[in-house]
Amino acid sequence: MAPLNTASFTLIRKGAEANLYLGEWYGRKVIVKKRVEKKYRVEPLDKKIRAYRTIHEAQIMHEAKKSGVPTPTIYLIDISDFTIVMEYIEGIRLRDSLNDFSLEKRLRTCRNVGNLIGRLHERSIIHGDLTTSNMIETLDEKIFFIDFGLSLYSIEVEDRGVDLHLMKRALNSTHYRYVDQCFDAVIEGYEAEVGNEKTGRVLAKVREIEKRGRYFPERV
Repeated sequence: MAPLNTASFTLIRKGAEANLYLGEWYGRKVIVKKRVEKKYRVEPLDKKIRAYRTIHEAQIMHEAKKSGVPTPTIYLIDISDFTIVMEYIEGIRLRDSLNDFSLEKRLRTCRNVGNLIGRLHERSIIHGDLTTSNMIETLDEKIFFIDFGLSLYSIEVEDRGVDLHLMKRALNSTHYRYVDQCFDAVIEGYEAEVGNEKTGRVLAKVREIEKRGRYFPERV
């Protein structure tokens, strides 16, 4: 198969690991994620790493969808070109909308987010970059999780705690006026999915992580 030609696509984001393009593919509006070459790595190793990460991300997105977490549908995986072609989700990132919601809708949305995180964790999936930038709400209030580039499989409480801690940091950074109510609602939704005992262990880990000071201070 010839590599996908992105010349007619619009580059919408350049990342350290991958570039994102927006365009049309066989009549569908799509996002193309293409992992970029790292010149500091020897070429065979670089290709092996990019191929593995391309496959791994697609597999985790598929498993997340099977667990009941909405993710973009994958149309094509091109290992030789380190590319994933996926569905474009029409909606608004929660980063850009959560602050403008009514209190009722904000809490309802955050409980939904917590429930979806719980589904991932029950499937042993750690998202790795839980921010409201990686959550898109559609017109029917369905929330899609995107960007699984840092995701991994793990049953460790530490990894689940890190996931939720990142979520809390993201809320504090972008939605600081509502961080407490939002995070409490996230945990409420999470607990409804995984149960009280598991939630308690993960929250204890979140508090432990906060005390370590191993992350940068919150933005205020």
